Amino acid sequence: MSDPSLERLVNATLLVPFPGAAAPRWVLEGLERGVSGVTLFAINGNVPSAGGLTALTAGLRATSEALVSIDEEGGDVTRLAHETGSPYPGSAALGALDDTATTWRVHRSLGAELRGAGVNLDFAPSADVNTADDNPIIGTRAFGSDPELVARHITAAVSGLQEAGVAACAKHFPGHGATSQDSHLEVPSIDADLPLLERREMVPFRAAIEAGVQSIMTAHIRVPALTGATPATLSPAAITGLLRGTLGYDGVVVTDALDMRAASGAMGIPEAAVRALAAGADLLCLGSKEYEDSVRAIREQIMAAVREGRLSAERLEESAARIAALKAWLAVPRTAEVDRAVGLEAARRAIRVTGSLSVAAPVIVELQAPSNIAVGPVPWGFGPWAPDAVPVDAETADPDELLARATGRPLVVVVRDAHRYAGHRALVTTLLSARPDAVLVEMGLPVWRPETAAYVATYGATRANARAAAELLGLVGEETEAGGTITSSEAG
Repeated sequence: MSDPSLERLVNATLLVPFPGAAAPRWVLEGLERGVSGVTLFAINGNVPSAGGLTALTAGLRATSEALVSIDEEGGDVTRLAHETGSPYPGSAALGALDDTATTWRVHRSLGAELRGAGVNLDFAPSADVNTADDNPIIGTRAFGSDPELVARHITAAVSGLQEAGVAACAKHFPGHGATSQDSHLEVPSIDADLPLLERREMVPFRAAIEAGVQSIMTAHIRVPALTGATPATLSPAAITGLLRGTLGYDGVVVTDALDMRAASGAMGIPEAAVRALAAGADLLCLGSKEYEDSVRAIREQIMAAVREGRLSAERLEESAARIAALKAWLAVPRTAEVDRAVGLEAARRAIRVTGSLSVAAPVIVELQAPSNIAVGPVPWGFGPWAPDAVPVDAETADPDELLARATGRPLVVVVRDAHRYAGHRALVTTLLSARPDAVLVEMGLPVWRPETAAYVATYGATRANARAAAELLGLVGEETEAGGTITSSEAG
């Protein structure tokens, strides 16, 4: 095979990142030479605004029919709304609501927003079954801990996105929900035998395949019973054996970002790229900072592996054919309308309340919880409706000072995944011991539920989740679908 032909085959496997609000020349030239597409990152400045994103993708389209991918889950993990928080609740809230028609509407509207902005491949939804309470990377990104519930919502989410003309990407195969480590930082391991994988992790992925999902993303996790010590992204047993063979999936397989330590920490991204392709992956998501020089090194390593016989050209040709089929699917016109009203509607219906919420002009104390790497620096909390809310560091906060602020006024304490932080639980316990009339709002997973306060579970920290809770607390009038508000007296 000639070098130009081989280079074009290798280029077809690449989803490249870049900095800024316009694609640089090396990206546009790469697309002309067969690079399949790009991955957009808010942290790279690729999503400056809705109009800016549309202009950026139009520039990409002028060069080729590129795949334009993004990690937009419509919940806590949002790129379109990274500056404000998503107007749609995430998977945990939709799973708590358990109305598949609403899940479909949310994802169809999200797909319409993406397609309107020129994005055609969405790294969503999460097909993970979140069975580990202390999971640091999935949590509210999963529809729940029951495989059948997750499966029915995966079907609805995939169908909604793809009806809007955006290729869905079910992730993270073979399932990241039973892990207690973050694959951005280390290699998580799942201690599950193959029968357990089949009746738990595989149920949502089978549903996604039956729903016609256009792509599936691998996880950088090891399952000793399946992959041995090798992460699934680099494991032929996981991709070619289980996903392709047992589950019968013949669509596009995308890697999770190869700059994550669990994939490439021991060997470097170029070698991880070779091993992922050899294992059966088709598209390589490189990460957020792998620019021109890195892309060149990755390309050269893959080409060298083919020349050395470690990777066959036929393996790359299989990937090229699958990617061409994906692009052909995307070329079929599909339209859907943006329906943002469904986001707030779903967030309201997903909230679960225990106890009385009879509060007026409360003092709001928000315990600042770190976001994981996947979520990133997206704002959360009641700030838009309660600008005087008190943000506190649970490790250094003075409970007496906080209690003094709330003298003679209702107290609302806001947490996010309190079950994961001992210092947060300790501070909340102290505050509630002094103020058993306080309201506790959990904006993560409602795992830890103290009995001494009124309790609100939003199942997510998106703007929609926060707005719905703010309405319940009387911080803001109820917003109508037309965009107006209903004051408390009008709402009765």
